[in-house]
Amino acid sequence: MTDQTVKLADVVAVLDAAYPPRLAESWDSVGLVCGDPSDRVRKVMYTVDATADVVEEALEWGADLLIAHHPLLLRGVDTVAANTPKGALIHRLVKAGCALFTAHTNADSADPGVSDALAAVLGVAVSRPIEPIDAPAVDKWVVLVPKTHSSAVRSALFGAGAGAIGNYRECSWTVEGIGQFRPEVGAEPAIGAVGRLAQVAEDRIEVVAPASARQTVLAALTAVHPYEEPAFDIFEEARLPTSTGLGRIGTLASPTTLREFSERVRRALPDTAWGVRTAGDPDTVVRTVALCGGAGDSFLDAVRALGVDVYLTSDLRHHPVDEHLRAGGPAVIDVAHWASEYPWCEQARSIVDAAFAETAGWGSRVSGTRTDPWTLGAAPTASK
Repeated sequence: MTDQTVKLADVVAVLDAAYPPRLAESWDSVGLVCGDPSDRVRKVMYTVDATADVVEEALEWGADLLIAHHPLLLRGVDTVAANTPKGALIHRLVKAGCALFTAHTNADSADPGVSDALAAVLGVAVSRPIEPIDAPAVDKWVVLVPKTHSSAVRSALFGAGAGAIGNYRECSWTVEGIGQFRPEVGAEPAIGAVGRLAQVAEDRIEVVAPASARQTVLAALTAVHPYEEPAFDIFEEARLPTSTGLGRIGTLASPTTLREFSERVRRALPDTAWGVRTAGDPDTVVRTVALCGGAGDSFLDAVRALGVDVYLTSDLRHHPVDEHLRAGGPAVIDVAHWASEYPWCEQARSIVDAAFAETAGWGSRVSGTRTDPWTLGAAPTASK
């Protein structure tokens, strides 16, 4: 154990690294909802929804931070007055000194994310997302500079954010060559003279940099390059698919039937009034699985082209499923929205605990409060 003081900002940094905000959909609201980043955090609770009952549970336990999947404040919120349902929860949390943090569609698309947690409890070995997110746009900079100034230019490029590849920094490639130019009238050459052909021993320096840093890199380059007109090229690199994105595709360790896999799903996920609904021939052999935690009917067309044996998601409707099956799509399993995302709570907990569990006084737990809104499911009666 260590006597480290964990600040809310420290926990937020771990969560943002695991579930990068840039992965969130444009309409979403993720991140810190309330709380002072400088406050100390000792006890963290995890939930799918920050309901009144969950908040009460968190405060009774003494939580300093509540981490939820679904945003509490999302659409058209212009007040958090205490006489509004959501405002009352915010006031309750703030008065008790408990912060609230949300990881929503950024957690859906992260690697690992919500669908990975769902796949893990079902024994599905994930291979890739249903809808991969392309890597961030990257430029390759090629800079020609006199050998006498190579180190200064290289350092300036690194300082502006260039040269990062994965977990490596200050990456570059350099080759020697001869630069040639003839300054014209009006030029003020750093090397050579107006009207005379100059040949200079130069280095060709290549680095990569985020496209978003293009202006910063250019400013750093021109500030230290000795030439009046620096010679450089910028190449936009192809954006390759990544392991991040919505949904997952995977395989089972051994084939099973749709009936058996549906029963596996029922056993693996929390019981709900919604239950587990399956559409397709119960004797279909299942080897490959597509799944999406939360509402995933938008992927019905996509999974038809994947060649998988079954698609598991939530909130499916009659007509889209009927049309999907008529079009030759794979079998479908529909589970409660809350149940499909509940495994994520333990995933998030394990990520944060890995960073802070050795801290003296640290505590974490997944909320025991069920936030599935459906409370009753009537079983079918026997035929007479």
